[in-house]
Amino acid sequence: MSARSTAGLFACGAGLAALTIAGLSFQRGNHLDRFLVAVAAQSVIYAIAVWLTWHGGSSRRITLAIVSLAIVIRIPVAFAPPYLSTDIHRYVWDGHIEAAGFNPYRYAPTDPRLAALRDPRIYPLIASKDAPTIYPPVAEAIFLAVTRVSESAAALKVAMAICDVIAFFLLVRLLALEGMPTGRVLVYAWHPLPLWEFAGSGHIDVVLIVCLLAAFYSARKRRTGLSGLFLAAATLTKFYPALLAPALYRRWGWRMPATFAAAIVVGYLPFVSAGPQVLGFLPGYAHQEGFDAAGTGFYLLDLLHHMPAFASLSARGYAAGALAVLAVLGLAVALRPDRDRPPYAAAAALAALFMVAVSPHYPWYFSWLIVFACCVRSFALLWLTNACLLLYLATGYIFVPSFRLLAIESLIYGPFAGLALVDLWSGRRAAMPSPSRPRAKMSR
Repeated sequence: MSARSTAGLFACGAGLAALTIAGLSFQRGNHLDRFLVAVAAQSVIYAIAVWLTWHGGSSRRITLAIVSLAIVIRIPVAFAPPYLSTDIHRYVWDGHIEAAGFNPYRYAPTDPRLAALRDPRIYPLIASKDAPTIYPPVAEAIFLAVTRVSESAAALKVAMAICDVIAFFLLVRLLALEGMPTGRVLVYAWHPLPLWEFAGSGHIDVVLIVCLLAAFYSARKRRTGLSGLFLAAATLTKFYPALLAPALYRRWGWRMPATFAAAIVVGYLPFVSAGPQVLGFLPGYAHQEGFDAAGTGFYLLDLLHHMPAFASLSARGYAAGALAVLAVLGLAVALRPDRDRPPYAAAAALAALFMVAVSPHYPWYFSWLIVFACCVRSFALLWLTNACLLLYLATGYIFVPSFRLLAIESLIYGPFAGLALVDLWSGRRAAMPSPSRPRAKMSR
């Protein structure tokens, strides 16, 4: 990396740090609009830093500086009160009742049998008090472990920030293994979304990312059983990483899928007393978000309903079509002939297609896509993972179909679709042989 690029990179880092302090100040004053402006400015500076990283080399010193700054700016964010979400209070509650011997999939916070466990510090801040937990077993294990140290949101926020730092180092190892510049860790480490959603709000999705990185690293080291175990751990943190199994699968291999399936079963064994309720609030959450027969939560379905030809398309028809497309893509990925080729582009395609089809209403759900942007140059993924923060503008409109939510989602997904076409075109162009270099002759 040239001296000018290095200076530009350090200037970007200073700008991100200054805007982090400004964002915390706006949080303390409860100025969401000003906070989002500060985050938007961070996204612009971040884009410049990514551009400099893509078009310059990296050294050990540069990589260390990138990771060091990322850690430094997370420290004040991790110790500030959670602002954008109240989910972390449910994490503390789940760990609290697990330690008391209660199954979080059976008992909602309002259950009379838990009355003695309600405290004035955490219980009043829990959302959906009349519903059991929605979080899978590995997430529940994390909640239990951290709350044995301290039953507080602060402890869980610090734990999630530590997991984020672990993700940095796993990314560096993975990039080095693939022969890529380790400075690309900046794509994740300096991204505003993990900063505010993991160190800031303490979302458990960062554990998913750590497990996913470990799964890819294990797969590239040909430790397929370990890869299946880590993929299962990611799935038992949030369910959707399971759809990346085709990207990690090696044809005729049995260890990865067998280990994955066994780990899923073992993960749920401590909670079998919940019986059919072992998924907790997941069905109710799907209904609450409009991901059910009504289909009001699906952006693409809502958009299609504004077109006369698709006005009568049902949510079941839409879901069946989306699942069919994902299944075909997954099968093509699983059966691709070149199994030694890095799987990140295929995994990114599966993950991005799923996220667009489901269109979650909360920004932190998009955070796992940043991992693939570290290994694959994608303008579309960078746009989607930054623009998703616009969803905070729809606060109060999430559960009711409205033009405002549709307009905001169109601002997110419209440019993403255009940039995805640019990515595909540039990818195909890069794969074509250069006219200045003759093709190698095939040996007979």
